[in-house]
Amino acid sequence: MIRLLRELEGRLEAAGLPKGEAWDLLALATGLPRKTLLLRLREPPPPGSEGRAWELLAKRLSGYPLQYLLGEVEFFGLPLKVAEGVLIPRPETEGLVELALSLPLPPRPRVLDVGTGTGAIALALKRFLPDAEVWATEVDPKALALAQENARRLGLPVRFLMASLTGGLGELDLVVANPPYLPEAYRKVAPKELSFENPLALYAGPEGLSVARALAEEALHALRPGGYLLLELAPENARLLGEELRAKGWEEVRVLPDLAGRDRYLRARRPAEKLEGEEGPLAGP
Repeated sequence: MIRLLRELEGRLEAAGLPKGEAWDLLALATGLPRKTLLLRLREPPPPGSEGRAWELLAKRLSGYPLQYLLGEVEFFGLPLKVAEGVLIPRPETEGLVELALSLPLPPRPRVLDVGTGTGAIALALKRFLPDAEVWATEVDPKALALAQENARRLGLPVRFLMASLTGGLGELDLVVANPPYLPEAYRKVAPKELSFENPLALYAGPEGLSVARALAEEALHALRPGGYLLLELAPENARLLGEELRAKGWEEVRVLPDLAGRDRYLRARRPAEKLEGEEGPLAGP
């Protein structure tokens, strides 16, 4: 199998892809865990596995995401099932979860993950905030079903809603989201891997802000006074939306960097006072 592994590595490297993916492809083709594969590298490939490896490589070279081939991705320590047409959780979004966990939330916060996709953000928050009441909204039935399956597999009780944006919820302490934030024009130059994901989870109008702006508008009323809005955005838009939120009366508006130092996250707080014309507690499930 060493020969096959080296050939796969060479083909991947020539295509500009990480040669380390060869291990994943070979493990998938042989049905062997990577640790077992390492111990059996000097053995011949199991019957049929070499042909399967070349089929997987051809699909990967076509731009098909490795995560979809594997059917699973690790996010914030949680093994999540992924499927074609549902947004693949990215490492940058783990930073969004870290920021959410650092907020001074009340002991039993009421949290909403908007556009949950695989359920990554909601499930990670529930895992590390077990006393939180975690909700998640999603408009894509396939994504919602996948998120519910991930929640069942992990034994993490999250309340899922087939709804857009805040879904009519109120009295929230935190609204968090990785909304679609790519401008429509990016479709023309996007990597071919993105063509296998749901465009509704990627693109958001001419600037890439149409969903984030609408969400911020709803969140201002869905949050309790003093509640937080936390978004992952394209670096070129984080400061722009931050200025817009300040103009609308949001407090403690801050743009925060990702691990590469890019302006990636936007954090804002609803004013502690009631909004003009707002009476009594906000309604919601």
